[in-house]
Amino acid sequence: MTEEIFLKDSYTKEFEARVVKLEGREVVLDRTAFYPGGGGQPPDKGSLGIGPIEAMVVDARREGGEVVHILDRPIPDTVRDLKGELDWGRRFAHMRYHTALHVLSGVIWRNFDARVTGGQMRADRARMDFSFPGEWTADVVGEIERLTNEALAEERPVCVYELEREKALANPDLIRTQVNLVPERVRRIRIVEIQDLDTQADGGTHVANTREVGRVEITGHKSKGRQNKRIEFVLR
Repeated sequence: MTEEIFLKDSYTKEFEARVVKLEGREVVLDRTAFYPGGGGQPPDKGSLGIGPIEAMVVDARREGGEVVHILDRPIPDTVRDLKGELDWGRRFAHMRYHTALHVLSGVIWRNFDARVTGGQMRADRARMDFSFPGEWTADVVGEIERLTNEALAEERPVCVYELEREKALANPDLIRTQVNLVPERVRRIRIVEIQDLDTQADGGTHVANTREVGRVEITGHKSKGRQNKRIEFVLR
């Protein structure tokens, strides 16, 4: 099992770890701060090395209980310990966009009774799809942008904690997507709560306060069916 540092501390930029498995360009460590991707959030990039040995982490994935780091070049199989360093600018951008998506989700749930059907973020943009029951107009999109920015400016704390699966799934507000995506094997569910706005089951990384997000600027919106709508945005 890889200890996933990012689950408790999204702000860890560097760490030291022991090599558990090393095969060519793939490395498994006993602990890591590299997010392996999931829930619309891309995997982290950065570097792993020790002394004169260094390789770039170009991808990461979760396999069972392990996080596999994919390097741009093999490192000697005699290496036993490594120091990791995240591409922090990229990670922090993902944190800002991820929290912005949760605030947006909270706003459209609270004000428009709309459920999320999908979402994706990059370091420079994001999108959210949702089932919107009402009329879809430019005025509605403008109101969503206004309400989202008001919520962000209120400097709401973002808290992370865990709940037993049965307790979490008993609360319909915690699973905001149309389909429950939490695997059956997960017995304790990680919760991300934005004070007085949004509480969701989530495994990604977030900022600690909405003031770190900045402002949302909606750059595109479209109808993808009778009820399924999409919003695209950037952060300023």
